[in-house]
Amino acid sequence: MLNATPRPIPADHEYLAECSVPARAGAGLKGQHVDDILSDEYKMGFFEVHAENYMGEGGLPHQALTEIRNNFPITVHGVGLSIGSEKGLDKDHIERLAKVVDRYQPGIVSEHLAWSTHDNHYYNDLLPVPYDQATLDRVVSHIGQVQDRLKRPILLENPSTYVAFEQSTMSETDFITEIARRAGCGLLLDINNVFVSATNHKYSPEKYLSEFPLGHVGEIHLAGHAEDKDDDGETLLIDAHDRPVADEVWKLYKDVVTQMGPIPTLIEWDNDVPEWRILRREAKIAEAILDAVPEHPLLGERHASAAE
Repeated sequence: MLNATPRPIPADHEYLAECSVPARAGAGLKGQHVDDILSDEYKMGFFEVHAENYMGEGGLPHQALTEIRNNFPITVHGVGLSIGSEKGLDKDHIERLAKVVDRYQPGIVSEHLAWSTHDNHYYNDLLPVPYDQATLDRVVSHIGQVQDRLKRPILLENPSTYVAFEQSTMSETDFITEIARRAGCGLLLDINNVFVSATNHKYSPEKYLSEFPLGHVGEIHLAGHAEDKDDDGETLLIDAHDRPVADEVWKLYKDVVTQMGPIPTLIEWDNDVPEWRILRREAKIAEAILDAVPEHPLLGERHASAAE
């Protein structure tokens, strides 16, 4: 039965103070880059791995990740928990995730606000959820199960969306704010997802960010997107993770960290993965923006951004 009592929210970024992830730029770890990373004079702030890639017991992936973990902080990002699933969470999957977390002790563990399973079928996609009370109760309950097993708060990532549900009764930002309040989790703000969704649904990304609970954000994701057309010839953006971060997304990122202050920031590049030097270049752009953040950020106590 769902516990209706809200879980306590940690003080602003308190969980960051307890972890080993610095407020720097990081990159998604790819096996083909490991040798270049270890020999590179430039030391990345941290690396992210997808939990599902390390749920086996051994092999070369674990050998490489162990070497990286010995030299860099890491974060673990899940893509298969299906937090929004109506059926409920797969307890075996949670146990496999817990083994990865126990083995590598990442500074941050995160997942998506999405579902990817139905009955016994797994879909290789992150599908959206309606923003209504029933879904809210379900997501809060599922996050509680994961956090209780891991014995730590997780971060929940905002989605990129291409359709909207008629049954939604609240905005995405209100829905996410209420999840953080009730579940006691942190949030992972994917700024590219914000820009993709805002373009597809024709609303202002700046307004969305002004309503987002930035005080609960423990990490930022940045990625590239692809441009397509829908059936009506309107622009449709796809969260492709296959190219550099767009200029519009860099601008939004700069605005956000000016308000928040420095925060762990990940460059995602999962498809058509380039040479290490190109991924490193993207991370160094983010690092330069973080280095230029004012000493006293505009965002004080935890609340949504005041920017309009």
